Amino acid sequence: MITSMTGFGRRQGTHAEATVTIEVRSVNHRFLETSIRLPKSMGGLEEVFKKVVQQHCARGRVDLTVMLQGGRANGRVPQLDAHLAKHYHQSLRALQRTLKLKGSIDLALMAGFRDVIVLSDQATDDPKLLKFVEQLGAKAVRDMVAMRKKEGELLAKDILDRLACIRTCKTMISSRAPSVAQEIFARMKLRVEKLLGEAIPDLPRLNQELAIYADRYDITEELVRLDAHMIQFEQAVQQSEPIGKTLDFLLQEMGREVNTMGSKANDSAVAAEVVRMKAELERLREQIQNVE
Repeated sequence: MITSMTGFGRRQGTHAEATVTIEVRSVNHRFLETSIRLPKSMGGLEEVFKKVVQQHCARGRVDLTVMLQGGRANGRVPQLDAHLAKHYHQSLRALQRTLKLKGSIDLALMAGFRDVIVLSDQATDDPKLLKFVEQLGAKAVRDMVAMRKKEGELLAKDILDRLACIRTCKTMISSRAPSVAQEIFARMKLRVEKLLGEAIPDLPRLNQELAIYADRYDITEELVRLDAHMIQFEQAVQQSEPIGKTLDFLLQEMGREVNTMGSKANDSAVAAEVVRMKAELERLREQIQNVE
């Protein structure tokens, strides 16, 4: 069964007093686009998670976010910029001499200056933590994929229901199509007879020309091709591999046949069914935009 491109997965766990939360979101996209957001201390896991996503997804924009709280998981340590602190101190001493100010330049004052002491992200040196995050991320991706498949089942049901509506309209047009050409032939012949009266020079030739004219309104070929496209479309929906682009192509071909029928038939009953089919095709097009 088809798979949707919309899904969400979330996993949370604790390791070495650190809480790890991983969220994976997937939305529509023409191709596969992956965005991995990690703490700087775990930058090495970016390629690992990209490969995990690529193993499970063929299309869609996938955002994977890892959040760490508590313990030593964040890998952040304070760092002193002694060179900058020295320049701050020299500037303050110069200001004190220039303005003849009193007072002392103590540690509390120096520590309050921006960038003298900063928190820096350090790479995590705990292989067990990295492995734990990797496994937790893989589970979150699988949860997202499971949701995509579940939504794909709902999409498939709706798509097949709308395809059934189109097939019903097509059946009604098929029953009406043979009469359209005959009615056009009879209508045009009546007009010619009214114009010429009994002075028709070549009746067989007239009938031949009228038959050729009426044949232009025959939509049998379009009905046959539409039926073939619908069969292919239904078979594709039942497949499990990524099929969204194929469905989009088949939908375009179905729309082309329906438009041709509407323009050729020149019949109010056929036109009404064509309008219904176009409405269902448009709804199908909206649904297929979400199919992987």
